[in-house]
Amino acid sequence: MNWITKFIKPKIKSLFEKRSSKIKENLWIACECKNLIYKEDLQSNFKCCPKCGAHHKLSCKERFETFFDNKEYELIKAPLPKDDPLKFEDNKKYTERLKSAREITKQNDAIAIAKGKIKNINVVVGAQDFRFIGGSFGAASGESFIAGIQHSIENNMPFIFFSCSGGQRMMESSIALMQMSRTVLAVNELKKKNIPYIVVLTNPTTGGVTASWAMLGDVLIAEPKATIGFAGRRVIEDTVRETLPEEFQTAEYVKDHGGIDLVIERKYLNSTIGTLLNVLLKKPEAQAKNESSNVTIDQSLQSAS
Repeated sequence: MNWITKFIKPKIKSLFEKRSSKIKENLWIACECKNLIYKEDLQSNFKCCPKCGAHHKLSCKERFETFFDNKEYELIKAPLPKDDPLKFEDNKKYTERLKSAREITKQNDAIAIAKGKIKNINVVVGAQDFRFIGGSFGAASGESFIAGIQHSIENNMPFIFFSCSGGQRMMESSIALMQMSRTVLAVNELKKKNIPYIVVLTNPTTGGVTASWAMLGDVLIAEPKATIGFAGRRVIEDTVRETLPEEFQTAEYVKDHGGIDLVIERKYLNSTIGTLLNVLLKKPEAQAKNESSNVTIDQSLQSAS
């Protein structure tokens, strides 16, 4: 018995541990089209399904790397307010939810702000990570958003934001709702300085985010098939007692009804926004030099129409 437990059993265990350590986890990603996509193929295609074109969610780090020129950027720090000021608790403490979200995303809150270049234009870019409590917007998110705008104003740099949120954070109640007015006021300060503000609406952009800063961009762009709206589909149907169209609250539906300006595939966002900034900053000579960008923009606009 001692021989088995002390020698044979550890040998067998170590054999399986060595074997399992060589097997990479999550080699395949399940897409909404019910196809399994090889993870490396998905990553190399901007995390867009090569079969159905579905745009999978990006972390803030992935967003910055796919958007900034040469993947070069520098994070901008923002003040971090006190956690859980209301001592909120449902079936789990809010502090525990924050701890779990921070471990998953490796960031303090749902928003990250960075600066870098787009087509050689200095910009400030913000992004939301849906893995952080559904990308919900609370006090810390408000501080990050305002810090990004302040940096834009101080350095006269365009502000670009990628929204991905279910709305305001319920665990912070009225404190989260206050961020709606704070962010709107911050955007107004940006506009007073005539600094371009572009918002890219990704899947999903709903709730208080849609009712505040996300719809105030000088140009509103959405990724294909992104869900954009305020109240949820079922809430609206129960209220108006009508069956809504299948494509209701999709990026394409919202664009067709005048809610946004463009629906652009992720791989064209860098070139499209670069050209838009040249126009907004009144730099037509820079736009003329980049003929290749104009071609891809035309292609993306045709696919969106």
